[in-house]
Order: sequence, then C-alpha cells, then structure tokens
Amino acid sequence: MVRRRKRMPSVGDLVVATVREVFEYGAYVTLDEYNDMQAYLPWSEVASRWVRNIRDLVKEGHKVVVKVIRVHSRRGHVDVSLKRVSDNERRNKMIEWKRAQKAEKILELAAQRLGRSLDEAYEQAGWRLENHYGEIMAGLEQAVIRGVEALREAGVPEEWARVLKEEAEKHIEVKRVKIKGILTLHTLKPDGVDRIKEVLKVFSEAADGASDLKIRVYTIGAPRYRVEVEANDYKSAERVLEKTLEKALSRARELEVAARFEREKA
Repeated sequence: MVRRRKRMPSVGDLVVATVREVFEYGAYVTLDEYNDMQAYLPWSEVASRWVRNIRDLVKEGHKVVVKVIRVHSRRGHVDVSLKRVSDNERRNKMIEWKRAQKAEKILELAAQRLGRSLDEAYEQAGWRLENHYGEIMAGLEQAVIRGVEALREAGVPEEWARVLKEEAEKHIEVKRVKIKGILTLHTLKPDGVDRIKEVLKVFSEAADGASDLKIRVYTIGAPRYRVEVEANDYKSAERVLEKTLEKALSRARELEVAARFEREKA
C-alpha cells in the first residue's frame, strides 16, 4: 500500500480509490493512499451526463481516480467526485500511482537487506527523497543516473544510500524522452545571420553543465530550425524547453528578429 505523509487528503487532491459498495444514489470507496480511509461518492458526482444505472460507470472492486471535494476532519469523512477528473488527470495520476508503488517496493527490498522496517525506510530515505526531488521515484531514478551521490544530496544516510542505489539499479530502467518543435527566425537587418546565431546560442547555453539533458538545434531549411530537448522525463524536458524558449524569444525581440515556435507531435 502506497503511503502518504498526511493523515487525510485535502480538497482538490486527486486520489486513487477502490470501489467497495455501490448503491442507487452513490457509492463508498476506500482511498488506497490513505490507509483505506472510507470516502463517499455521491450519485451527482459520478458523471456529467445522465446515466440510467450508476453501476454502468462504477463497479465494486474497480480502481478509480477521484477528486476530493469535501473533507470533514473531525468526523474523518471525505466526499469525492469522479466526474471532476479529466482524462489527462486520470492518466497522469495512475502513472504517478504506479511509480509510487514501484518506489515503495524498492524501499521495502532495501529495508529487508538492512534488517529494518518499511516505516524506517520511509523515514530514513523515502520522505527525504520526496522533499528533495518532489517524488520518491524521481530520487531513485537519479540514483541510477548519477550514483549514490544523488541520494546523499537528499540527506539519505550512507548505509541506506548504498543499498538503495543497488536495488534501484536492479529494478529501474531510466528511459530518455524527447520533445521537439520548429523555430522560425528571420530578420531584414544587414547583420541578420549574426543576430540569428545569437538567438540560437541561448539553446546551447541552456544545456551547458547539465549531464542529464541534451538540447540540439539544427536547420531544416532557413529560416526554420528544429529544436530537440532530450531528458529523463517529460516534466523536466517541458520545463527546460519552456524556460529556454522564453529566453530565446526575449533575445529575439531585443535583436529585432521575428520568431515563432511550433511544437511537433511525438
């Protein structure tokens, strides 16, 4: 069971839940990330469209992604919604959930090797990785990429860092991702070639010193240039592309270079 540090979720949180009982006017689910806490899914929050039978959409034993809409802390009661979760949110949450499950398994294996409990694994390593990297799995992936130093940086004790790095290498295959687009640059200034080079230089500077990041820019026929950003995950790639584009477009305006960027589909 994947763990969360909070005792209860907050309004707006996306949570993985298991449907336990379905009734005519709603359903009871248990929140997998909160020690199987019971939550209520009202009939009005099942779907945006009218449905004849709630069981057409919600069935006992199914796992669903729901959004927390009410929290009654004193009573320990939570209300959730299914219809307020977009397809993209559902997909991303399930990816996050599966990554958290895998991360917990690696913590458990490391704890077994050290003769410790899973609770200790979370305290000594898991929560520290989450604090530093935003996600336990992201920290373990960094251990595969950069070695035990990535765990030390997060404050993981040496004995845990060494074993976790070994377990991470056994169970994690870090896949590189690539996003790309077309950057169009043109200017009527007599020194236009030099000005365009200055704009493109922003991309090469962004990749300097980043061992887990690659940025490639090449012409596909002036005035069009393909920009490719390769990283260990889509979030990092998107973040770098957005930040670098902002700088490049700003530089283009300063140099009076007309610039336009269009994303290419993967």
